[in-house]
Amino acid sequence: MLNDKDTIVAPATPPGVAALAVIRLSGAQAIEIASTVFRGKNLLDVESHTIHFGSIRENEKVIDEVLISVFKNPHSYTGENSVEISCHGSPVVVKEIIKLLIKQGARLAEPGEFTRRAFLNNKLDLAQAEAVGDLIHSETELSRQVAVNQMRGGYSKNLSHMREELIHFASLIELELDFGEEDVEFAQREDLIRLTNQILTFIQPLIESFDQGNVIKNGVPTVIAGKPNAGKSTLLNALLNDERAIVSDIPGTTRDFIEDEIVLDGISFRFIDTAGLRETTDQVEHMGIQRTKERMEKASLILYLFDLANETKESMITQIESLKSLDARVILVGNKADIAQHETITFAKENHFVLIAAFAKQNLEQLKKEILNTVLNKEIKSGGLIVTNLRHFESLRQTHEALSRVKEGIESGITGDLVAQDIRQALHYLGELTGAITTDDLLGNIFSKFCIGK
Repeated sequence: MLNDKDTIVAPATPPGVAALAVIRLSGAQAIEIASTVFRGKNLLDVESHTIHFGSIRENEKVIDEVLISVFKNPHSYTGENSVEISCHGSPVVVKEIIKLLIKQGARLAEPGEFTRRAFLNNKLDLAQAEAVGDLIHSETELSRQVAVNQMRGGYSKNLSHMREELIHFASLIELELDFGEEDVEFAQREDLIRLTNQILTFIQPLIESFDQGNVIKNGVPTVIAGKPNAGKSTLLNALLNDERAIVSDIPGTTRDFIEDEIVLDGISFRFIDTAGLRETTDQVEHMGIQRTKERMEKASLILYLFDLANETKESMITQIESLKSLDARVILVGNKADIAQHETITFAKENHFVLIAAFAKQNLEQLKKEILNTVLNKEIKSGGLIVTNLRHFESLRQTHEALSRVKEGIESGITGDLVAQDIRQALHYLGELTGAITTDDLLGNIFSKFCIGK
């Protein structure tokens, strides 16, 4: 168990050699501990949100010249006294300063402990705290926007307000139960239905946004598949604008999968070039084909390539039928459209192929547009409310179910004790989302995924 009264310390910048590094210190004794090793102004006498130049010393030994920023509670990230030490970025310097601060009474912070304290001190709700972790790990502009929006309150502040209103109605219904024999009604059922509809209307789009949110946060594993020499490696190279995969006329050149990532309109796609699908007696190529099939079964999206210059109509029909058993979304791509026969092109158009010429890099923009349209049901607007967290999605879904039962129960005239039970469940799930209801196990699981120093 963590002692939330300890003063904690950790590097806030990544390990390695750099021009500068930042060390964080937070807790009731943070300023006092820092002042024992700092030679410059007396940190105990300075104002909050000020920066001071001086040196860190162990007795008379100078470890480094630093800038120290002082933040006094409750006006800090954690809500506690906090100090940030900006020193030179030598790993030796960082290690020596942290060792010295630990000697003076601090302890090394656990992963995410600074943000955990911000949550416990009501500086952030739990959904906002999780958004801090999402922001740190964001790899695209869109994922950054979504994380920042949620970190600044997003949907959780609205849900907290609605939960408070729901608590009011719950207390009135509970009061009714105490006067059960007198047949009184303190909670106006029309007002409760109105609030229930308001919450349901707010959370339904959030639930529906999760598929897109998951794509924004985690990216899309995309398999490029097809027969040998269909142009899979050529397409990968064209999409990446780099000679990432070996291209050859010899069938079976790709024996294992090759991966690389590109970002299209803020969405990360992990493209996987795979071994060509065919019958073979070559043991190594056979292993590559088996891996291709495994990857196709796990993929979110498959670009299935056809060599339109050499395919027959019957062969294409057979391949299309074989794809129907897969769970992934599939885009049929007709390659070498620039040299294909008219009959083949006609068949491809009738079956909604995206026609390209990968070697000549023709129509790749149309393919990218189709990839985005297939993954996203609608345009993602900057600043929109989007759920990217599976825990939030589950809490919202269960809240929706509980509130739907509340509404149905009131309309069908069920007793107040059953209505109260469903309201309590809705309050529980909303409380889990925002952090009004937590367990040590839940907090430990969430903050253990943070880096040390955040």
